[in-house]
Parts: sequence; C-alpha cells; structure tokens
Amino acid sequence: MSSIPASEEIDEAKEREHFRAVVNAFKYYKLCSLDRIHKSEKIIKSLSQHHQRHLDKYKTYLTRFKKCLDINNSVVNLIIKDVDKMFENVDHSMTESSGANGTESFGCNYNNCEISSQKQHKMQHDVEKVQSVLKNIVRDWSDIGAPEREQCYKPILDEIEKRFPPEKCSDTVVRVLVPGAGLGRLAWEISKRGYTTQGNEFSLFMLFASNFVLNRCPEANKYTVHPWLHQYVNNLSCEHQLLGVKFPDVRPSGDRPNPNFSMAAGDFLKVYTEVDEWSCVVTCFFIDCAPNVIEFVERIYEILVPGGIWINLGPLLYHYSDMPTENSVEPPYDILIEIIRDVGFDVLEERTGVKTKYAQNPNSMLQHEYESVFFVCRKPYTALRDKL
Repeated sequence: MSSIPASEEIDEAKEREHFRAVVNAFKYYKLCSLDRIHKSEKIIKSLSQHHQRHLDKYKTYLTRFKKCLDINNSVVNLIIKDVDKMFENVDHSMTESSGANGTESFGCNYNNCEISSQKQHKMQHDVEKVQSVLKNIVRDWSDIGAPEREQCYKPILDEIEKRFPPEKCSDTVVRVLVPGAGLGRLAWEISKRGYTTQGNEFSLFMLFASNFVLNRCPEANKYTVHPWLHQYVNNLSCEHQLLGVKFPDVRPSGDRPNPNFSMAAGDFLKVYTEVDEWSCVVTCFFIDCAPNVIEFVERIYEILVPGGIWINLGPLLYHYSDMPTENSVEPPYDILIEIIRDVGFDVLEERTGVKTKYAQNPNSMLQHEYESVFFVCRKPYTALRDKL
C-alpha cells in the first residue's frame, strides 16, 4: 500500500482550510454587515436628542439598508449553494484531496452551516472580498457595468477579431486563454465570437460567483444586488447607496455561446505548463497580480504557439508590493516592455494613457480611473525553428 507524502497531506489540509474560510466569509457577510449598521445606530443613539431629531430621515434610511442587505444576502447564499461539490474532482464537504497541479474543474453545488458569531471581526477582511464580488457582478454582468466593459474589454475583443478574423478562421481552431478571468464575462464574450476559450481564475471568491452566474443563471435580469450598500462615504443621496442593480444582463447559461468554452481554477503558473499550446493569451488587469511579473511574461511566451498573440490591457498596481511577507518586484512600464522584448516577444502595438475604471460606483463623489497600458505582442514564428 502506497502512502501520501506528508507534504502533500499538509498542502491538501491547507487547501481545505482555505476553501472553508472562503465559504465562511460568504456566510458571515450579513452578520458583519449588520455589525456595521448597528455601529451607526449606536452612535446616533449616543447623540443629544436635538441632534437625533436632525437624523430622523437618516435613521429611516438605515432601516431600508437592512432590507437591501437581506436581498444581497439571498444572492450570497445562492452563490455558495452546493459549492462543497462545485469542483468535479473534489468534494470539500469530505476530506478528499484536490486535483493535480493545483487545478480543479467546474461542476456546481452547497450547504449552510452554523458559525459562531464570536469570530465575525476576524472575518472582516474576507467579508470585504465578498462585498467586492457583488461589485464585480455589476461590472461584468449588468447594464450599469457596460461602460466599464466598453473601456476594458472592447479594445481586446476588437484586437482579437483583427488578428484572427472569424471569416478566415472558420476551418482553424483558435484557442484563447484568459488568465485572471474574474467573473468570466471577457472570456464569455470571446467565446461568443466563435473562438475556443478558457478562462482561468485563482480566487475562490471569484470562482464561486462566476460558477453561479455562468452555470446557474438561465434567465436575464432575474436577480438584484445592491452593490454600493457598503460605501458609506462620498454619497450624494441615500438612493445612490441603496441602488439596486439587476443581473445578469444576458443569459449566460441559457445562451451558451460556444461548446468550447470553459473555466479552469488554479494558479496560472501551475496550471499552464504545456508549451506551444495557445493561439492567443489575453490579460486584462492581470499581469500585476504576480510577485514577479517576469514569471508571467516568460510563461505566456512559452505557452503561445509560434506566431501566437498576447494582448494586454491594465495598470501596474502590483498587488504584492505592500505585503511585508511577500517578495515583490515592481518594474515601471518602460522597463517592463524592455523585459517583454528581451524574453523574445515582438511588440506589434502599444498605447499608454488608456482610461479604464474598475468596479467603480458611477454615482460616487470620488472616481478612480487608471491610465492603463495596452499592448499587443507576437511570439515570433521563428521560435519553432530556434527550438529545432
């Protein structure tokens, strides 16, 4: 009888622990959100009667807040329904291991469980990620998110059709990979145009939500979320904070765009190791998610076929730069593009100052807008000869 190495058992235990922590964050969503509203109510009660009278309208508004929170929570519960069996090759409700190479493939499912309220404050950071998921649903799958998708996705979609004209690719399989796919709308749109497409995502928060929208939303505009409910500052009106948004704006599972569309879970660097496999790699708000961006550049080069195209759009936020426990490198764009050329890419096109937003509240007094970089690179056709 063979035994599982201790290191693998530790990794599997950590993975199960992380999975349960993410599920618990969704389950804590309402409790932590109520804690915040109760804080506001408590502060108001501590004020003088004179000041409280001035806030009568605001107190009524806080009552409406709770009703909107209930609506959000109903969506949150749907997102995590049956996630224990969401991945085909692992059941997180048991003690089984996950897939090889850090990857798991979609199925769909979940259960509710009791969680002690004593831990709610420790969960706040993860609950904020649940709140972010609600905003990303609006970005990717609602009419309100259309302007952002026009900014961020349309240049990429136009470039794909320019490099791989559908009328000339009818007899050729064009395989497009979208790492950092988030809630999957960009990958879905690429697939809708006839290309064989796979989205890849590492975050379980995003994976849970994308699974729900892509696989369990056969009707358009069936559900409502209040995405700005947790934004307590820079509001012009109560109605802006309580705004309800219907989703999805299309029928993702009812109108499956292409049978050759899939989502894969796992670390990009661990999942995608096969060389010369993809016709096109699309990165949107992704390459700065690596502690070492050079690893991403090299891997994209390796997995593209000779002549393959890499299309990128996004800022250089470098998510690991302020984490004291991480070793992060943050080359500015002028150095990064030199690195891209040194790795072997031909840079076909590049633009800076491309205005893009990310999950912004359109009614907020404060607006964040990136001046992103957009570039198109090709892996030389000679790459194949160089290897021979």
